Amino acid sequence: MKLAPLVGEGWQAMRSNGLRTFLTMLGMVIGVGAVILMLAVGQGAQMMVNEAIASMGSNLFIVLSGSATAGGLRSGFGGVPTLTLGDMQVIGELPDIAAAAPVLPNTAQMMYGSNNWSTTVAGTTPAILEVRDWEVVKGLPFTDSDVRAGTRVLLIGQTVMRQLFGEEDPVGKTVRIKNSPFQVLGVLGQKGQSLDGRDQDDTVLVPVTTAQRQLFGNQFPGMVRFIMVKAKSAGAMNRAEKDMQALLHTRHRIREGQDDDFNLRNLTALAETAAGATKIMSAMLGAIASVSLLVGGIGIMNIMLVSVTERTREIGIRMAIGAKRSDILWQFLFEAIIISLAGSFIGVLLGVGCAFALSSLIEMVVVVTLSSILLAFGVAAAVGVFFGFYPARKAAYLSPIEALRYQ
Repeated sequence: MKLAPLVGEGWQAMRSNGLRTFLTMLGMVIGVGAVILMLAVGQGAQMMVNEAIASMGSNLFIVLSGSATAGGLRSGFGGVPTLTLGDMQVIGELPDIAAAAPVLPNTAQMMYGSNNWSTTVAGTTPAILEVRDWEVVKGLPFTDSDVRAGTRVLLIGQTVMRQLFGEEDPVGKTVRIKNSPFQVLGVLGQKGQSLDGRDQDDTVLVPVTTAQRQLFGNQFPGMVRFIMVKAKSAGAMNRAEKDMQALLHTRHRIREGQDDDFNLRNLTALAETAAGATKIMSAMLGAIASVSLLVGGIGIMNIMLVSVTERTREIGIRMAIGAKRSDILWQFLFEAIIISLAGSFIGVLLGVGCAFALSSLIEMVVVVTLSSILLAFGVAAAVGVFFGFYPARKAAYLSPIEALRYQ
């Protein structure tokens, strides 16, 4: 069996029915293009979720204050100030805890010159930078001595820097919050959006004592809204969670059977759940798009069966002059493979082009990977062989005498 004559005969047969070949090929073009496009969209969504998870920090817990009930109405967690700076300090001393930081957030209007901006101002400690894996890219962070003294200093996020200072270097400048002057010590690195869509860079960090005494006031001295905690490793998170619960039960005098006056959440587990859901969505998009490959394969089978019927007499003549069954089989199988591969190649170009066009037109994040291209191309080629084999085998096993008599 010589390969070159088979390929040449396949091309000649397809060229003689150009429109039919193109329409058959179109099923594979659409199928491969759809698979690549859907996988690119799904992987883009997965990348965004992974970046949001990474921006949160790793091995994270959040300890929220309790809720209150008044007149039959229950507030959400954080409605009652049950957590203190003392709770934060002893949590940070647990063996499996890397760092813990209190957070006392509120919204405030900031002013610099003629510019003003409403943002989230969070009272905290320097440990928040370790907890959140947050860098100070300009200037310096505030220190524990600033917390003890209640110094009017702050760190600003990237969004706040752009809105208040534009291209001006903010380090060392004085801004006003509620008519109180604060010095900008540094600028936080970019974090981007959180999983719930909030801009993490639209924030300001100040010493927690400054927030309590000078900005927001606190009718319960030493109380904080919530505490963010970072475990030393992913493997230590279960032990850390149990230790924190036991510690807070002891400190808050919560007896067995009583409701907790705090809420402990594993943020890393919640983030991994979101990532898993996005991964499943990406796989589903690829699977749905793969149905079009199946349709394209069925189209190849139908056309090849028609081709076998139309060329029955030709098959008989070939067999009569010495062609083997394997020659007939490979001739028709090659035609199916050529249609499949040519359609797959065009489909790859279409899918990649549509993915980048989608990214440019609506600013959607798409990720086209070599693995997705090879997967779509390989599956399409396999579909072509699978659905082309039956018509080819049918042609090969025709009776030469019956084929010559066919009109």
